[in-house]
Amino acid sequence: MQGKKVYSEKLFSNFQLSQRVPRNNFYRRLKEVLNLSFLYKTTEVYYGSCGQKSIDPVVFFKLCLVGYLENIISDRKIIEHCSMRLDILFFLGFDIDEDLPWHSTLSRTRQLFPESLFESVFEKVLAMCIEKGMVAGHTQAIDSAPVKANASMDSVELKVPEEKLEEYIRKARYLSSPDRKAKQNRASDKQQVVTASNRELKALQSRTKNWQKTQDQRPGAGNKGAKYTSNKTHYSPTDPDARISVKPGKARKLNYLSQLGVDSANHVITHIQADFADKKDSQCLQPITRQLKRKLWKQGLHWQNLLADTGYSSGENYAFLEQLGITAYIPPHGTYKGGPENFTYI
Repeated sequence: MQGKKVYSEKLFSNFQLSQRVPRNNFYRRLKEVLNLSFLYKTTEVYYGSCGQKSIDPVVFFKLCLVGYLENIISDRKIIEHCSMRLDILFFLGFDIDEDLPWHSTLSRTRQLFPESLFESVFEKVLAMCIEKGMVAGHTQAIDSAPVKANASMDSVELKVPEEKLEEYIRKARYLSSPDRKAKQNRASDKQQVVTASNRELKALQSRTKNWQKTQDQRPGAGNKGAKYTSNKTHYSPTDPDARISVKPGKARKLNYLSQLGVDSANHVITHIQADFADKKDSQCLQPITRQLKRKLWKQGLHWQNLLADTGYSSGENYAFLEQLGITAYIPPHGTYKGGPENFTYI
């Protein structure tokens, strides 16, 4: 006999999330082992003693963690996604009839806490991973990735010359005809001024001419906002800290640079930082190494080996790591021709 399901909403029902979420569910298992109760004492100084109650700091950090695990960067979408997932609601400690915090509350809370607080929370969670034996410490891998800024290339503007560069600016003015003006210019006076030398500007001018001849054949040239721009002559009024960067086969975008350190034992993230996207990886290695070595040393771990790609290669970095007693497994650049006579490269 053929069955037919007819939906009829009940006026009363007996429902428990703990019975609906499977025992082997990822977020249920994470809820059992992740204890963030230390956050109440850590964040206490940032709240007053009266007024309306804020979002639970544990819930806030759990929502941030869900955004990372689900690869969601929009606060609005994080709330929408969590409201549709029973396992995430159980992880957050919300029942199906409870409203999640408003998405703007996430943004305001993120602005309330200083960077030092996020770093301390990161180090606390790292210490929890080390306590469970998930981090060996002896071998660390470092790599970088661009992070797209919340700003459009259509809104970039030309920097104002500080000296007599009006002629160059006038020639290049057509490069800065944005399709969309920024509503508010958040850049400081220093960020709006050309700091490049005349020699650098002349080099950019020759690149611009070459770009005009060959841009039709370049990858990404047909994309919206594709034009030759440089951090020496352009800035973003929407997000002044963002920098113009490009990857092979991609159009120029406003990005940040994420630097990541990972332990080789169980792939636990041991270090994370954001930097300007116009920096080379080799320029970031030494400060990363100092901070990561300090974190591991505080937990009683001895760092011996470093793994990185060619972007981190430089003579200064090799010498720096050698002084710290860290063995560097970093291949040299393709232009490397070897050392002096009787020198063997390993």
